[in-house]
Amino acid sequence: MAYTDREATQDRVERKVENMDPGKKEQILADFDTFKSYLSDKVSKGKKVGLGEEQLAMAAEKVADYLAKHEDPRNSEEKLLQELWKVGDKDERHKLAHMLVKLVD
Repeated sequence: MAYTDREATQDRVERKVENMDPGKKEQILADFDTFKSYLSDKVSKGKKVGLGEEQLAMAAEKVADYLAKHEDPRNSEEKLLQELWKVGDKDERHKLAHMLVKLVD
């Protein structure tokens, strides 16, 4: 099976999140508005390099999946997102990722 652009984007996102400096990660996650600003910046950069809404949502989905599995929520908004993520099926999580992209766009 050929390595697709989608898979390459997902791999880059996963590596970036896993390798992020713990201090920077804590700064981003400590406040929901800071998290939204960070995500907005990444969405904007993604659009500038030609990523479409679906690719952006896939990247957001990868980040959300990582956060749900590896990070404790730092505020009530993150707690709600984590709970929704955990109870959602694959399709619902994908739709939630689209909504996160829309929220910060």
